[in-house]
Amino acid sequence: MAKIENKDIIEAIKEKTILEINELVDMMKEEFGVDPSAVAQVAAAPVAGAAASDEPSTVTVTLKDAGTNKLAVIKLVKEITGLGLGESKAIADNGGVIKENVSSDEAKDMKAKFEEAGATIELK
Repeated sequence: MAKIENKDIIEAIKEKTILEINELVDMMKEEFGVDPSAVAQVAAAPVAGAAASDEPSTVTVTLKDAGTNKLAVIKLVKEITGLGLGESKAIADNGGVIKENVSSDEAKDMKAKFEEAGATIELK
């Protein structure tokens, strides 16, 4: 018997209804004595743990330098923080915390926007 590739199994599953997939999971439980969803969670746990240890889950986004395009930086600070024009200008002029307890992904997006505007951002 030829070995069936994982991608072929996935393609076959895509064609099934939810009820058929549920029946397949029940059959796997009966045949192998293991809940496939439990195996998937156990297998994914080390990967999730490794990712969490590499970088913090939340960070603080701090403006170090606004660069030469201060107007664009002021607009970004105002948009992200919800502060008024005066407070946003003060952060652009003097630097400071833009947002605290931000997810790493959101912080990276913010950093990219600010760097595109010419600012220097620090993530702590």
